[in-house]
Amino acid sequence: MSKVIFKKASYNYKTLKPVLFEMIAALDEDLINKQDRVLIKPNLLLPAKPENAVLTHPLVVRAVAEYVLSKGGIPLISDSPATGSFEKIKVEGGYYKAFRDLDVEFKPFINSIKVNIGEPFGGIEIAREVFEVDVIINLPKLKTHTGMLLTLGVKNLFGCIVGLKKPEWHLRSGIDREMFARLLVQICHAVNPSITIVDGILAMEGQGPGKRGIPRPLGILVGGRNAFAVDMAICTVLGLDPNELLTHKAAKKLGLASNEVHVNGHLNIVNDFKFPELRPLICGPKPLHKFIRKHMIQRPEIEDLLCSLCGECWQYCPSKAITCNNDKIDFDYDICIRCYCCIEICPYGALRATEPLPARIMRRLSILN
Repeated sequence: MSKVIFKKASYNYKTLKPVLFEMIAALDEDLINKQDRVLIKPNLLLPAKPENAVLTHPLVVRAVAEYVLSKGGIPLISDSPATGSFEKIKVEGGYYKAFRDLDVEFKPFINSIKVNIGEPFGGIEIAREVFEVDVIINLPKLKTHTGMLLTLGVKNLFGCIVGLKKPEWHLRSGIDREMFARLLVQICHAVNPSITIVDGILAMEGQGPGKRGIPRPLGILVGGRNAFAVDMAICTVLGLDPNELLTHKAAKKLGLASNEVHVNGHLNIVNDFKFPELRPLICGPKPLHKFIRKHMIQRPEIEDLLCSLCGECWQYCPSKAITCNNDKIDFDYDICIRCYCCIEICPYGALRATEPLPARIMRRLSILN
């Protein structure tokens, strides 16, 4: 049975550091030895301030790096952002400030090697550093995800896919969320993090995981050796049936997860956490699929007043469903796969997932009846 530890915490570094040292020590079990290279993999999605709750907080990352140094290890902090330069993320995210007096290597993933993660995906390209270190510490942020419900320990390791290879995998998975969830699970299994610690001190609810989400103070750190068990335990705390989390469902099918964990610490159940609504991506008779997808299925939409026409969304869109015409964003909903990458990476939080008017009318009529 996998052990999952819950700790109350804040971003006051005087109290945060000993809490994290105690948590990692309880999970370490002589994993980290002198001269071991230790990859620390936070969530560095895009340039955002710590108060936006988009990134793993820099003080959490610093405390983990200090623990590695205290054991004589050599920390490497890396991720592959979805958008924005790595340097800008370090500046805006508060990492330069947090690490100004700590000499550690801090760099983006650039090079990949092909790794067979199993059927049906076979060989896929994963960051080279993942397989050149002795220990991996996975540091996700507790956030919602408009396409996958939550992004926790398992989903965080999708960041080990370098650069624009990520939207390619969104496109290959298409509208099949369960297939994408299986991909995430098999990547996590291949990366095999030694320890996963989720930053839920300031979490995110609503239409995450980017700047559209809403910061939500929870005041917790959640850690374990098994990323699947950590994710399952967090679902329980948020009042969510773990089987509703597609990555957990996929992991169970593959024999990588169970519904039994040993929890160490006090659980405060959160009954009002705001999840994004995951609507079906296709429904109805096949001849009507095109009409239904265009007029009845939840889709990304732009808030013109917030949009700066920066181009991030149409450059990143896996299916090339977004164009800019006459200083206005247009969506081709016939080819949009509803991956919501555009919502995720928008630097201004200008995109949201909404139901088209006909769908809202039908839902209202069904409630009235």
